[in-house]
Amino acid sequence: MNIDVNDLRSAVTLVSLLVFAGICAWAWARRNQARFAEAARLPLDSE
Repeated sequence: MNIDVNDLRSAVTLVSLLVFAGICAWAWARRNQARFAEAARLPLDSE
């Protein structure tokens, strides 16, 4: 079984796309919404 460099490039592209989709799903998950909203307010809150 010979793996061509183009096969490797295709596999890396596919894995990268899946990782990107996973990060997007994690960022837009409802369970993270409150934590991200709080973090977004940190620069504006002064003590």
